[in-house]
Amino acid sequence: MRRALGLAWVVPALALVGVFVYLPLVQNFGFSTLKWDIYSGGQEFVGLGNYLRLPRDPVFWTSLVNNVLYAAVSIVFQVFGALVLAALIESIRSDRWRRSLRAIYFIPSAISLTVAGLLFYFIYEPSIGPLNHALRAVGLGGLAEAWLGQESTAMGAIIAMSQWQGFGYSTLLFAVAIQRIPSEIYGAALIDGTGPVRRFFSVTVPLVREMTGLMTMVTISGGFQVFNEVMVMTSGGPDNSTQVLGTWLYRSGFVRNDFGYAAAIATVIFVITMAIAVGQLWVARRRRVEW
Repeated sequence: MRRALGLAWVVPALALVGVFVYLPLVQNFGFSTLKWDIYSGGQEFVGLGNYLRLPRDPVFWTSLVNNVLYAAVSIVFQVFGALVLAALIESIRSDRWRRSLRAIYFIPSAISLTVAGLLFYFIYEPSIGPLNHALRAVGLGGLAEAWLGQESTAMGAIIAMSQWQGFGYSTLLFAVAIQRIPSEIYGAALIDGTGPVRRFFSVTVPLVREMTGLMTMVTISGGFQVFNEVMVMTSGGPDNSTQVLGTWLYRSGFVRNDFGYAAAIATVIFVITMAIAVGQLWVARRRRVEW
């Protein structure tokens, strides 16, 4: 009776997940086997033809490289950088300063990606933007660039904005994880004569490994699902140099009217993010067993 009652509570949730998550995944794979004109409604079965087009598409490879670059930089700043900053904040004795710094660093994360993108679009503006204006003011006018208008700098400018926007959120999560470490452990390490750097690597890093694994998985997955900041700041330009998989999917489907190919790109994004999640969970489980 109790098992039946438990199933009665679980079944509605499973039904919702099935209808709104798993069914669309299956449908998307079906769409990826079609050459589909959404406006005329014409459909032609092409099997794996859309997937065979992917390796021959230079923009697809550019998009994939940009996603990998985005994820790699995000790991450096939003995982390792955020962990170091959180440890520094939590080492401050004044509770008032700790609370203030947490709030200050979290403020950018409270801003939506669209608003942050528009803000940095203005900051990067080559003529009147604050960044180039500041460079000229300190005698570094030679470094002023059309940051979003050149292939060599556009993607880096977008990634810089995204790190500013997400850095505080990661820092706050690591701060919470550090707060859960018993103070007695730090006290024992201090009695043993360990310095702050040794305490960080010998105490803090091992005891926040669960949060580090979670943030690594979330950060990498987010790096392959990036969309808003690119669309707001460059829409994939100049000359497709800032395309990512999400924006190339959108452009293929809604601009080029090639929905079957867009569905194939969506499947690739799903496979990559799923592989990352499964791999991270497997590594985390092995560490739990070993430790």
